[in-house]
Amino acid sequence: MLYYLIYPVAWCLGKLPYKVQFLFSDLIRWVLYSVVRYRREVVRTNLRDSFPEKSEKERAEIARRFYKHLADVFIETLSLASVSEKQIRRRMKYLNMDDLMRWTGGRSWISAMAHYGSWEYTTNFDLYKTHDNALAVYRPLSNKGADRFYRKIRSRFGVIPVPMHDVGREMVRRTRSGSHVTLALIADQTPAWPEIQNWTMFLGRWTPFFTGTEKMAVKFRMPVVFLDVRKVRRGYYEAVFDLVYDGDEAVEEGEITRRYAERLERMIRQRPELWMWSHRRWKHDIDNWLAHHPHAGRIADRIHDEQRK
Repeated sequence: MLYYLIYPVAWCLGKLPYKVQFLFSDLIRWVLYSVVRYRREVVRTNLRDSFPEKSEKERAEIARRFYKHLADVFIETLSLASVSEKQIRRRMKYLNMDDLMRWTGGRSWISAMAHYGSWEYTTNFDLYKTHDNALAVYRPLSNKGADRFYRKIRSRFGVIPVPMHDVGREMVRRTRSGSHVTLALIADQTPAWPEIQNWTMFLGRWTPFFTGTEKMAVKFRMPVVFLDVRKVRRGYYEAVFDLVYDGDEAVEEGEITRRYAERLERMIRQRPELWMWSHRRWKHDIDNWLAHHPHAGRIADRIHDEQRK
């Protein structure tokens, strides 16, 4: 039922002029920030702990810009229900496709992404047909109507949504068939407590990261390419591909994840308002985890080695 309510509204929204869409975005920003005060305390705490060197006034300004951007992303995501391929190509540009093809030509690769910029826009590189298929890994939503809507808009331009728990089997199947795929992974969320296997220094503190990108890259010898996104102006983005792992290099456990986190932090520090600060990114404590995890000793040794560097 929810799907049939959302989709017509989103389709009509995508047909409106951009200036009109932004009027709705401004209204949503006001509601989120001033009326319902959506996760204001989470945002404030995350910014305070990530940027202790900034003043309270500077962090408050970042927070205000974040809510404005979040509202834009909400409208941009809904508009994907009817936006044209020509419009997407104009609004989301990739600046170094030649480098990407040089790094990944003839083999599958992983696009290491984040909840930064307009992430539903950035997964649409299948428009450029660089490989046989583009797979977008996602966590299924609990509401079936909302989940159907998101799968619909994500697949409009050729991207194939793959549930997180099926990605391993899907990659094995496509590898055996000889397909070369692009695997889009948004890897900056917090793993559930039982899923934590890696901690990396990120924005000044030890932070757990999903390790799926690293495991898939090593297992299938897939290059990992970070997507460095810039917001040119409202509704328009560009991205630069940045090679993280070439698919052949012998790396220590955790190294690919560390490189991803390093690039993500650098991008966030350049335009902090474009990241998803409302996510409870640091809800897990490393000391508590080390005290209870069976592999804590190995992880602790690596952490101590990094601290000595």
